[in-house]
Amino acid sequence: MKFMEAKFETKSFSKAFIGDSHYRDIFSGNPENVNYYEKTVRDTLEVITHFLQTRQNPLGDTSVHRNRNKIDHIPIDPKETISIKECLSELCDIYIDNATAFHHSSYVAHLNCPILIPTLAAEMIISSINSSMDTWDQSIGATAIELRLVEWMGKKIRYQEGFDGIFTSGGTQSNLMGLLLARDTYIKKNYDMIPDQHGLPSDAKKFRIFCSEVSHFSLSKGASILGLGKDAIVSVPVDLQYKMDLSLLEQMILEEKRQGNLPIAIIATAGTTDFGSIDPLTEIAAIAREHSIWFHVDAAYGGGLLLSRKQRTRLSGIEYSDSCTIDLHKTFFQPISASMFLMKDHRNTSFIQYYADYLNPKEQEADGIPNLVKKSIQTTRRFDALKFWFTLRTVGEDKLGNYIDEIIELSKETFHVLNNRDNFEVLNYPEISALVFRYIPKNFPDNRLTQLNQNIKKAIFESGKAMIAGTKVKNEFYLKFTLLNPMTTIEEIQKVIDLIEETGEQQSKHLI
Repeated sequence: MKFMEAKFETKSFSKAFIGDSHYRDIFSGNPENVNYYEKTVRDTLEVITHFLQTRQNPLGDTSVHRNRNKIDHIPIDPKETISIKECLSELCDIYIDNATAFHHSSYVAHLNCPILIPTLAAEMIISSINSSMDTWDQSIGATAIELRLVEWMGKKIRYQEGFDGIFTSGGTQSNLMGLLLARDTYIKKNYDMIPDQHGLPSDAKKFRIFCSEVSHFSLSKGASILGLGKDAIVSVPVDLQYKMDLSLLEQMILEEKRQGNLPIAIIATAGTTDFGSIDPLTEIAAIAREHSIWFHVDAAYGGGLLLSRKQRTRLSGIEYSDSCTIDLHKTFFQPISASMFLMKDHRNTSFIQYYADYLNPKEQEADGIPNLVKKSIQTTRRFDALKFWFTLRTVGEDKLGNYIDEIIELSKETFHVLNNRDNFEVLNYPEISALVFRYIPKNFPDNRLTQLNQNIKKAIFESGKAMIAGTKVKNEFYLKFTLLNPMTTIEEIQKVIDLIEETGEQQSKHLI
């Protein structure tokens, strides 16, 4: 059968429509559009610079209804197109003016860090060139950079030769990969089946994964996605420092075995979301070896300690992990998203890899062509490694380590400020940079403290003057600081604490 070649008349629209908001050809790769490209970048940079330099508060208008109402009334029919400058102006009203400013000194809420300027240059290159990291032919050079950074990080963890890794979208994906390898190595070792080919054995409902009661929710989510169910997660109580209790871990493993269940992994956390606590990694590694099960470390938060001269020993034992999670967009000051998943034994990529003739045919492997799709659960993937490459090349690991040390010192100072004020109760001494506390005015009824502190958080959020987080500990509501900005001073933190105290005094009057 012969296919008829269709012939189409082609026209160039570029020259005729440069500068017109309604022209057809606006692709960045057309050399004739260079002026439009440069003008777009300049106009955008002006808007971003204004946001970064003029924000007086970390928040603008926080009303859900007002913001939704503005956006719902904007026509998005292609017939109603506007110019880039008009679009930027509109965006300021519906997004930028009210966006949360993570770089602001009064933003002390979640695990959002300020970002380093060199990473913004990298982001522009990433988006403009638009490489996809699945195969070498789509990411020549970019693949080599990612591989080099994986090698660098593996050595920082102190893995021995033979490790491997990949950049991921975040800690949830990295933890999912750790659980996937834990599940499939156990199946391969104990059953006459290949999990990615044959599925799960009937015993999979008995699989058990141990982690602390304050570990990240992504572990339960991952167990559910992997077909093990949330019941597979066994939450081990923590000690007074909010670290996994080792004696209880041993007891709970033995108890699960007694019940006929099958321990397949222990997940240690190096930097819990609420407290920043670091589980005893070396001791947990020994327990995992004793029971011949997978040992994964979730260091999404605490991974930055790898670069600290003063605090690196807190991660001692991470080198014994079978896999680990490192989030660069937390304590490495990278824009979202930038995360890494590392595994001690590169052969475990066999549980992830797939070959497609049109994409990464198996023959290419024999030729030494590095197609990264074989060790990622993503196919299309951004060149996020470039941001970290720019950071190491222009900022350096020593300065990054100093930044980590500075936020830890700031957190310690903040602890002492809170602890020395009569109206505050602090639950933890910061191991990294998280503090959990609550406002407790004198003679205030205990049964109203949760409502009071919830009201404080809400009132401060609505004021836009600061942004703090909250969490529950033993069903009681507490406030939380997560300090990730090394440029923030203790004086600026004291102003936020003063604001909490002033707001607490006002709110308490309504609850008595």
